[in-house]
Amino acid sequence: MMHNVGKTDRIVRGIIAIILAILYIKKTLEGTWGDIALALAILLGITSLRRCCPLYALLGFGTCGIETKESDTKIKTERLDLDGSGKS
Repeated sequence: MMHNVGKTDRIVRGIIAIILAILYIKKTLEGTWGDIALALAILLGITSLRRCCPLYALLGFGTCGIETKESDTKIKTERLDLDGSGKS
């Protein structure tokens, strides 16, 4: 799995997702605005947990701290070692 969301970005996304979810649960935001807040909270939560933002990938942008050369057209990401084999 590739990722392009850095630690600080993940924390900010998580905090915003929690705040929006709380506003929805407490019924501070209702109706259409509440639905939008809930959808945004879910989206931010998922991208925070997965460490991958599709919009960042489309724009060739990332906050994970891996440097890219200006001549590179694709964002450099790192693959997580989920099976423990040590292969990337």
